[in-house]
Amino acid sequence: MRRLYLVGFPLLMTFDTLAQLCFKLAGDGALPVEANTAWVLRVLSQPWVYGAILGYIGAFFTWMSLLKHAPIGPAFAASHLEVVSVLLLSAWLLHEPVGPLHLLGAALIVAGIVCLGVAESDDPHSPAPAGDMQE
Repeated sequence: MRRLYLVGFPLLMTFDTLAQLCFKLAGDGALPVEANTAWVLRVLSQPWVYGAILGYIGAFFTWMSLLKHAPIGPAFAASHLEVVSVLLLSAWLLHEPVGPLHLLGAALIVAGIVCLGVAESDDPHSPAPAGDMQE
């Protein structure tokens, strides 16, 4: 089960991050927006559109697999780690500005996820994940 978490959550974060970064790049390439067929064809000719679709599909199937086994509270929180990864990768790859408040927010997100994970693992009354239940 631990291996599922060690592989599943980073995979989910990777797919989510891919989708968000590709969506941003596709959006930048879609400008200026025009209401005509040429604009639609221009948008559909960008590889970033397909990267975003691949990211969303991969994240969906990874998330559905994780929900079968992971406790919902920490799983839901951990699924939002892509906010931190997108922030960091956007700063590095896209030269987006990152200020102290961004970093504080990222640290609070990570701290919240850690707190939920610790609380869930320490709670003796916490229900077992769906994949661990005995029939």
